[in-house]
Amino acid sequence: MRASFHRPSQWSTLVRMPLVIDQKDLDRLPITIDPEIVSGTPVFRGTRVPVDALISNLEAGLTLDEFLENFPTVTREQALQVLEFSKTTLLKLRKTA
Repeated sequence: MRASFHRPSQWSTLVRMPLVIDQKDLDRLPITIDPEIVSGTPVFRGTRVPVDALISNLEAGLTLDEFLENFPTVTREQALQVLEFSKTTLLKLRKTA
């Protein structure tokens, strides 16, 4: 996916720096990506609940507790791990920008 950003005119050169995510960090995530499960969509491990359902529900205004009530096969720990990973990844992006 390509993102475009408006930058002040004095920033005429766009510098791209790679964001490196350690394999061990990915391995610790409570997600599964398997072509046999929901066509390879990343899901919470042990479930068929897509990880993006968490983000979509929070975006729609639901609380974490409401999400967990709607998807009882997802544990609080799994959801918090995914949110923490998202947060740290965004912070790494900010540092590479």
